Amino acid sequence: MAVFLMDEHQHCVFMNKAAEKLTGYAFHETTGRPLHDVIHHTYPDGSPFPLSECAIDRAFPEKAGTQGEEVFVHKDGTFYPVAFTASPIHSDEAEVIGTVIEVRDITEEKRNEETRRLLMHEVDHRARNVLTIVQSLTRLSRADDLATYKNILAGRISALARAQTSLASRQWEGGRMEDVVRQELEALCPKDNVDTRGPEVMLSPEQVQPISMLLHELATNANKYGACSRSGGRVSVTWALEGRQVTLEWRETGGPPVVAPTREGFGSALKDSMARQLNGAITRKWEPTGLCVAITFPL
Repeated sequence: MAVFLMDEHQHCVFMNKAAEKLTGYAFHETTGRPLHDVIHHTYPDGSPFPLSECAIDRAFPEKAGTQGEEVFVHKDGTFYPVAFTASPIHSDEAEVIGTVIEVRDITEEKRNEETRRLLMHEVDHRARNVLTIVQSLTRLSRADDLATYKNILAGRISALARAQTSLASRQWEGGRMEDVVRQELEALCPKDNVDTRGPEVMLSPEQVQPISMLLHELATNANKYGACSRSGGRVSVTWALEGRQVTLEWRETGGPPVVAPTREGFGSALKDSMARQLNGAITRKWEPTGLCVAITFPL
């Protein structure tokens, strides 16, 4: 705690070592000068800060203690926030003869407070976003019976949860393409049936979720009807980076014969929606060897 002692003229007559470190001034540089004129003379915008407006110095003329937060000017010219307590000093005759001021730097506290505020804003935004997506999934998912509907919906919500967990583990700063791909495939496809390959690609927070959902839909179909539904089938997921453009390719081989669907289900519509969220495009080819899907999007 930095401690300053002021006399009846509000001149500094004592500073402890913490006060010298806090302000950048040695005690001899402040002797005989109003403390306000040394470290509290200017507002952060550069305009003059009159002594008459100073809450700290008010403790002397008003003969009452005060506390709060202010901004000091360091010797090097930088501004820093402080919390202060200013208490009048009384003589034996109860006259106010000075002020003792206790001050501490709260720069780190302010920084942490701003970080918490931003984090809470981000959590609120993402929670609303997730709830909106869950609501859409609940409303739009289709199945022939309740049990199947529950399984489909639970799988999609699980994919969404994995995306959120991945983002949270990186403080919502995004994620690696390899991690997102492996996480979704390992949840649904036998490990021995999967090949993944691609360069280091960092995804933004806004890209992790739609890619996770896309891969979930593809892996679910492969597990039910495609390459992962029979022994010997394989899924290859590769990605390439050219400039700022990513191409993610899903290719199935060794599965049952495939044919293009006669109608578009919610899964296909969901894939198209996720591709639009990425500002990208998706193409599907039902080749004799298996399904091939390519997703292109900018970083």
